[in-house]
Amino acid sequence: MSKNKGKDTSRRDFLKKTGCIAAGTALAGVRIPRVHAAENHTIQLALIGCGARGTGAAANALGVRRGPVKLVAMADVFSSRLESSLKGLTHTMKASYDRTASAGFGDRIDVPPERRFVGFDGYRKAMDCLRPGDIAIFATPPVFRWVHFGYAVEKGLNVFMEKPLAADGPTARRLLQQAEQAKAKNLKVGVGLMSRHSRALQQLHQRIADGEIGDLILLQAYRLIGPLVTAFSERWPGEPSELLWQIQRFHSFIWASGGCFDDFYIHNIDNCCWMKNAWPVKAQAVGGRHYRNSPGGKPYVDQNFDTYSVEYTFADDAKLILSGRCIPGCYQNHSSLARGTKGAAIVAHGDCMGPTSTFKGLAEKSKANRLWESEIPPEERSPYQNEWNDLIDAIRDDKPYNEVHYGVEASVVSNMGRKAAHTGRIVTYDEMLHDDLEYAPGADKFTADSPAPVRADADGRYPVPQPGIITLREY
Repeated sequence: MSKNKGKDTSRRDFLKKTGCIAAGTALAGVRIPRVHAAENHTIQLALIGCGARGTGAAANALGVRRGPVKLVAMADVFSSRLESSLKGLTHTMKASYDRTASAGFGDRIDVPPERRFVGFDGYRKAMDCLRPGDIAIFATPPVFRWVHFGYAVEKGLNVFMEKPLAADGPTARRLLQQAEQAKAKNLKVGVGLMSRHSRALQQLHQRIADGEIGDLILLQAYRLIGPLVTAFSERWPGEPSELLWQIQRFHSFIWASGGCFDDFYIHNIDNCCWMKNAWPVKAQAVGGRHYRNSPGGKPYVDQNFDTYSVEYTFADDAKLILSGRCIPGCYQNHSSLARGTKGAAIVAHGDCMGPTSTFKGLAEKSKANRLWESEIPPEERSPYQNEWNDLIDAIRDDKPYNEVHYGVEASVVSNMGRKAAHTGRIVTYDEMLHDDLEYAPGADKFTADSPAPVRADADGRYPVPQPGIITLREY
């Protein structure tokens, strides 16, 4: 594909122009699917990473209130996942935690076989189908976030990227640099930390800032659930390749995702730190591996702990206590709480769909002590849909919009808690951000034949954290 050697055309300018002549002028040198060339107000999408969350993000994008929006390209390293996602988006869709029920978005999808790309270079081909100002959606394992973001910035594309963003210091710093480049190009970038787009949490954040419950001294985050998605893995079956299998089961491997810690706990960490308007400066933690066999008796070989408990400390010595557990059959709790010098608050239930509330004293579940409870209209109760409506508004109204910095910061805080548990050391924010250890160097050069960043031993097991024994790295 030939590259446009002129200045990037902003989406604001692009949307102001009408007619084939204007479209041809704005897009000189850029190859665009002919069927879309005259759709001057249509924002086109490319989905890179077609798993469950990518499919949900695409559904949110196609359901925005300020269309038209059209999905025109898809990419994944697994063809079956791409086809399943396309089918799911086109046909009747059941309601889920991140999407509402739908009759399908067939009228907003145009992804013929020639714009379905399978392989490690598929992200480039999918983004090459877009025009400057369109949107690339990144929902692959986080190890590829910086790879894909860098190409999107080069192409002048707006971006929505799923959390977490980075599992180590080098990739975190790389993303921060790319974020500055995106700002310089006036690109809009959303990050899938949807708590920030919960209207109930936004209201609570303002009330806490106004002093309704005093100075925050303690935050409590709970993600006590059974094992989800690919956090626990049995022995590699021998196919697909070890690299592809680890990508397929990315929650099991620290290099690919930060493990279950980053993926499962980052939302609670982020919404608590947002309420505090600060990030912790250090973390100490404990954790352990317990029942490490599947129900069928086969050993699990992933790198995760089953339980984590982290004490984060802020600069003013306030604390955030995170409790995480992935064990079936136990008490379950998915919530965030805040305690101040004058009262308490329920910050979040589950995926931030429920109301928030404040209380006098510390009895946060006492209706008699309740000071306030949020009230949100039904059409704004889904933070997953809100974050897409907000991104599209920023693009169409040309408002500054770049969420990468707090997305990276939340990822760094997640990483420092995980590393503190895995090494048995106190880990500081600065140490985690500036650490030079990269768990998957060369991820931008992966091919189907590349070796996996971690290799199984003769028994099919992978290296696991050993606190107090391995202390400078996690395995």
